[in-house]
Amino acid sequence: MSMLSTEQALAVITEAIRHVAPELADELPTVDPALDVWEYFELDSMDHMNVMVELFERTGVEVPEREYGQLRSLSSLAEYLVAATA
Repeated sequence: MSMLSTEQALAVITEAIRHVAPELADELPTVDPALDVWEYFELDSMDHMNVMVELFERTGVEVPEREYGQLRSLSSLAEYLVAATA
């Protein structure tokens, strides 16, 4: 995938979460990007992994499982994707 801007990365992440947890579609746009979305929405480790798989399918960026714990907010995920596609 070509280089992503922060806005593009946030859009891809939001769509990936919506795909995994469609019930969150209405709430996602109002969430502070700095919040721990996994904790805030009470998503489990399988949801987290499924979002990472969705991100890989959408961007080609593979996030190693050891990084999952540090990528818990929309903004941290966006920063990771932006850096990985630079």
